[in-house]
Amino acid sequence: MEALSPPPRSELEFDVVPVDMRAGAHKQEPFISLNPFGQVPAFEDGDLQLFELVPSDSKKKAIASVWMEVEAHHFDPVTSKLGWEIVYKPLFGLTMDQAVVEENEAKLEKVLDVYENRLSNSKYLGCDCFSLADLHHLPNLQGLLGTSLKKHFESRPHVNAWVADITARPAWAKVLALKGQA
Repeated sequence: MEALSPPPRSELEFDVVPVDMRAGAHKQEPFISLNPFGQVPAFEDGDLQLFELVPSDSKKKAIASVWMEVEAHHFDPVTSKLGWEIVYKPLFGLTMDQAVVEENEAKLEKVLDVYENRLSNSKYLGCDCFSLADLHHLPNLQGLLGTSLKKHFESRPHVNAWVADITARPAWAKVLALKGQA
């Protein structure tokens, strides 16, 4: 089955609907009707509702699935711990645990070395186009880019190019703009 080419970015209209996850809105109606697992993302276009978006080509789907698993089991746990220690604890007046930061910073470097290798052969992690494998990285990645950990992403040329690409997407800019309004 051949995939259809998406329309140019400038022609694609969309609305971002904020979900107050702190209040648990992702576990309640109307959101739970879009994603029965109560997780972001969810997509609705008329009567089409999707909550897991992957390529239709079986080979690309398998590759994207692998990189979504890598994000879930290697990137997210490390970046979530780092974000908590470096970004959120100071916001709540809590003391950062330097040992946790050092341990997870070392783990992040190993993950980014794997990413650098992958991205030396592919513009995106999951396939030759932006996919959920890339999208899943954006929230934690964005938080860390405002910290001293940004150097780990910038020191790897392919990772740095990938980060620049995915964080410069118009849809992500729209999400960040909405977040700033909240």
